[in-house]
Amino acid sequence: MRVYTELVLGKTDPGLRAPEMPIDITKAYDSAALIDTLGFDGIVSTETKEDPFMVLALAAQASKAVSLATSVAIAFPRSPAVTAMSAWNLQRLSAGRFTLGLGPQVRGHIKRRFGLEPHPMGPWMRDYVRAVRAVWDCWQNGTPLDFDSDHYKLNLMVPLFDPGPIKHPDIPIHLAALNTYMCRVAGEVGDGMRPHPVCTPKYIQEVMKPAFAKGAEIAGRDPGAMAIAMKPLVATAPDEDSLQARIREVRARVSFYASTPAYRKAFDIFGLGELAEKLSHLSRAQKWDEMPGFIDDDVLNTYAVVGTYEEIGQKIVDRFDGILTDVGFSIQVNGPGDKEILMDMVRKIQAGSGSD
Repeated sequence: MRVYTELVLGKTDPGLRAPEMPIDITKAYDSAALIDTLGFDGIVSTETKEDPFMVLALAAQASKAVSLATSVAIAFPRSPAVTAMSAWNLQRLSAGRFTLGLGPQVRGHIKRRFGLEPHPMGPWMRDYVRAVRAVWDCWQNGTPLDFDSDHYKLNLMVPLFDPGPIKHPDIPIHLAALNTYMCRVAGEVGDGMRPHPVCTPKYIQEVMKPAFAKGAEIAGRDPGAMAIAMKPLVATAPDEDSLQARIREVRARVSFYASTPAYRKAFDIFGLGELAEKLSHLSRAQKWDEMPGFIDDDVLNTYAVVGTYEEIGQKIVDRFDGILTDVGFSIQVNGPGDKEILMDMVRKIQAGSGSD
């Protein structure tokens, strides 16, 4: 497996809470330069508190070897033409190292945070990706822009706004997915799929991959040649004592995801619908502090990889080797010792089952 990291090494997914280690955009350049020396295959930037394209522009300047990806940028608030331009510039700046990762966001955010009227996400995303590619085709090949779909009609491109061809025009597009329709869209119009962190190997293998393959078949493509990239839920620390704090954090995240209707199918597959409904009720009542107590060890270990620094690399391999092509993982680097530990972990994961 290839291994990628966010610019903040060791950053964890906080659910709805504020992240403990937010990105300091003034340090993005230096962080990327460090990551470029640690053996990682890639750097990703997530759209939460920062513009991921701006962050990756800094990373592109600071790095030479690692790939760069939005994981993910929220698609629908941006016109496809605006996203096409951001990706085009990053691909040029990084000399062909960029992947455009796109996600739909949930309906509440689309309507109440971005002020848009929601539409069914799968068909909307299919049109969005095709519109982006139509703009790229216009710029690279001079094809007249004439894209007409249910959601977008693009038919104007004048020389003033045409950046022209670039050396590496084939920009991969990955789509965030969880439900089968979006997985199918990812296989049909994307180059890879990014499962949500709550997705387990069972859910990916039994639910997501068949839908992804069906989409690829519709488009006459080989799903085995496409990427499946995911940053799983991980609890790790140097020793068992310090690991307990990380476990508490991950219990909280699992409880949050279980309470969210959009992620329910990932819990239904294990017969945990009743637990998810109970947590959803507690969330609506704003009893968030009570929710982690409902995540027992069996549920925790179903949705998260848990282990000390010595164990965690092999545990990630055991769980995801042969299922993912790319896995997101890192730990904090506070000194030379941590740097060597992290580099060893990355090598172990990259080696896969051959590292035993």
